[in-house]
Amino acid sequence: MLVGVRLALSWLTVLPIPYRDDASPIDRTAGRRALTATPVVGAALGVLAAGAAWLLTAASLPQALAGLVSVAVLALATRGMHVDGLADTVDGLGCYGPPERALEVMRSGGVGPFGAAALLICLGAQALSFGELAASGRWAAVVLTVTTGRVAAVLACRSALSPATPTGFGALVVGTQSRRVCAAWFVVLVACAAAAVPDRWWQGPLVVAVVLAAMVGLTRHCANRFGGVTGDVLGAAIELTVAATAIGFLLGG
Repeated sequence: MLVGVRLALSWLTVLPIPYRDDASPIDRTAGRRALTATPVVGAALGVLAAGAAWLLTAASLPQALAGLVSVAVLALATRGMHVDGLADTVDGLGCYGPPERALEVMRSGGVGPFGAAALLICLGAQALSFGELAASGRWAAVVLTVTTGRVAAVLACRSALSPATPTGFGALVVGTQSRRVCAAWFVVLVACAAAAVPDRWWQGPLVVAVVLAAMVGLTRHCANRFGGVTGDVLGAAIELTVAATAIGFLLGG
């Protein structure tokens, strides 16, 4: 697990943590360990986002702006890779043609109209939701929201799915997560989510369960559309899950 956490931090954050383990090269085994540990990294990023929101709120910044800067901090801390994955995935889903054509669009490097709209809506929803959660002092909800996004990445790499291409990040991690690992993280997260909405302890677990179920369906659809799952799909699953979970925690006031 410690090796997995170290590699996950190296892959998924800007922290300069080199992967030093000559006995364990960076292959699918290393990818499996890193993805299994991804929710741990998500919790750390959640604490970072909550801390940024707390500082900005304490400085009397408007809540919407505090939420926007918190989302920007997360994007900087993760090199923006998940944001890029969201745009590429939506552009791929929005194009016509066979899976090869969709993958070509995703690899093109540009952002099309579908991707731009998805970024605006998704990141805007995250920013406004983070600001509202911060204004009401619900720091645990912010942490859980970011963590849920990383559990979605674990579920997107479940053994029932396969990578779309033989190379790239997806080839290292997709299909490596066993049912036991997926179930364990799901149960842990659902249990912790009771703290997300203090007045209604059941709402947090319900939101997490519904959102993750939706993300399982989305990744299955992407696998059918693209002939497998890519690293971009993982980024899209993370960002969409964060937005949907944050909105869900706010339902009911």
